[in-house]
Amino acid sequence: MTWGERASKRFDEAGFRTGAARRQVIELLEGEHCALTALEIDRRLPKVGRATVYRTLEQLEELELVHRVDVGGETTAYERNDPTGHHHHMVCLRCGRLVPFSDQALERAIHGVAGRAEFEVTAHDVLLRGVCPRCQEQS
Repeated sequence: MTWGERASKRFDEAGFRTGAARRQVIELLEGEHCALTALEIDRRLPKVGRATVYRTLEQLEELELVHRVDVGGETTAYERNDPTGHHHHMVCLRCGRLVPFSDQALERAIHGVAGRAEFEVTAHDVLLRGVCPRCQEQS
């Protein structure tokens, strides 16, 4: 079952309506490999009202189908919960670009630290802040 199918099923089970606009939000998120802000979603789906975008994201988060990625300042992005595509993010402090990355050594280190502290990690996010290559070139 794809993430989009799972999301539609969970919406139905929770009693949320999944009209065409909500389906468009779900389909957009399903096709993305990284997080998007609500405003990015709104811009990409001009026929979907902004209130519907925010309400859908809120419901997806409530159903634990997406999680928030705090990218700094007052900006929050949303990313689907997909255990097979787990990754972390780098965010450019100048242009706001969000770059996903995966690192198995980092994953082992996180679990090693948790194990030594006898702490059960159920989820984790790593966000690196800095300046992307494009913005470095402009300096």
